[in-house]
Amino acid sequence: MRFLLLFLISFVAIAQQPRTIVTTDGEIDDVDSFIRMLLYANEFKLEGLIYSSSMWHYKGDGKGTKFISEMDMTKKLYAEKTDLRWPGVNWIEELLDEYTKIHPNLLLHDKKYPSPSYLRSLIKVGNIDFEGEMDKDTPGSDFIKAKLLDGDLSPLYLQVWGGTNTISRALKSIEEEYAGKPNWKAVYDKVCKKSVIYAILDQDATYRKYVAVKWPDMKIYYNSKQFWCFAYPWPRALTPDNQTWLKGDFMGEHIINNHGTLLQKYYSYGDGQKQEGDDEHIHGDLSKLSAESKAIFGKYDFLSEGDSPAYLHLVDVGLNNLKDPSVGGWGGRLVQSVKSPNRWEDGAAAADFNHFTQKMDETFAQTRWVPAIQSDFAARADWCIKPYKEANHAPILSTDKNSLRLSKGQKGLVKLNIVEPDNQDVFVKYWQYAESGTGISTLEVKTKDSRVFEIEIPSLAKKGETYHFILEVTDNAQHPITRYKRVVVTVI
Repeated sequence: MRFLLLFLISFVAIAQQPRTIVTTDGEIDDVDSFIRMLLYANEFKLEGLIYSSSMWHYKGDGKGTKFISEMDMTKKLYAEKTDLRWPGVNWIEELLDEYTKIHPNLLLHDKKYPSPSYLRSLIKVGNIDFEGEMDKDTPGSDFIKAKLLDGDLSPLYLQVWGGTNTISRALKSIEEEYAGKPNWKAVYDKVCKKSVIYAILDQDATYRKYVAVKWPDMKIYYNSKQFWCFAYPWPRALTPDNQTWLKGDFMGEHIINNHGTLLQKYYSYGDGQKQEGDDEHIHGDLSKLSAESKAIFGKYDFLSEGDSPAYLHLVDVGLNNLKDPSVGGWGGRLVQSVKSPNRWEDGAAAADFNHFTQKMDETFAQTRWVPAIQSDFAARADWCIKPYKEANHAPILSTDKNSLRLSKGQKGLVKLNIVEPDNQDVFVKYWQYAESGTGISTLEVKTKDSRVFEIEIPSLAKKGETYHFILEVTDNAQHPITRYKRVVVTVI
């Protein structure tokens, strides 16, 4: 029965995997995000890997044309440039060479890992000449255009790790081909219905100037604050206890070293590596850091993965956040904009109560998951080199119900079932994700045993309010893996 359950859950997971395309400018933190993403490539269906440009990285047109950024920060930093910190269009292929070496071992842990040849078929060069360039069609924009127009109507998540210009060019090409024709509205509605942009900041002006104007019904998940705990200033974003998960003692031993050649390519402080084309990448040589940075960072300390929340949002860990980012998950928590109903964003409205600082915190919706995310990463690093029996794998959870409808004073039972693939002990805890629901009261919960929970609506609750009850299960391993089940309780 146990193996039948594992098979059925695996079959359902394959059928429901979200589709996604990644656009990237090749920043060193993009490289690190990409390496981690390859270890999670069994969790979603990659359908495009597109080189693009941004305010920080562009190739130039090869004719000596000078360019000035539209973005205030880079305009002040760089003034006129013919090209800017361009890392080239070979680094994805080079990382896939290393992925090829570990792919057979990854398959021992999950047969859903895509083949290296399939991933190579997804690589296209998009609009890279300048920041925000979207004047011409490119192989990358044509590829995205074809995906937006294909017959698969399931959501297509467009990850923006750099600028939105290649995506914008794809949309512009669709507009130029269909606008004014009898089927334009049908095409427009189809593209808007299936597309979800997950953007890390605005790294060019094309979303604001084109997409938001011409495609206002397209959904965008916009992360401008919460991602910083996985970006360069992470020491300022994380409390000291959470910083240990990104320090060199953990990163060097449990992720970067002795876990195969792919993870050896992972950029960190003091690792001796240098990205070609980016003269500002000095982090691999600690002697070149400022005195302030030397006092903070040591060898193998985490550098940056600012774009990782864009795909961590897609990883199904049981939090049911994929279609509704306002409930919170490993990609943060974003709330629907009052002004633009198709835009979900972070900021003050998406703040969570930080139980470490005892204050509302605009970044805690992301930082609260850091220990679980990092421990999960370390477990997957082991998948690169270890056989199945020597590595750790996620507990598989199910509940007899995912929602409850209760009146005040009424009680409901939730039963939790756990399948532990490695036959390890597990630790079960529960908590209320207050910010995910609409109610302000505290659920009254009693445990009948470690896997049966009695939930009672408090007397101060109001009809129509919702409460989010999180069951959290962590296995007992060197690198523990945590999974969740969310039960939404509605007051009737």
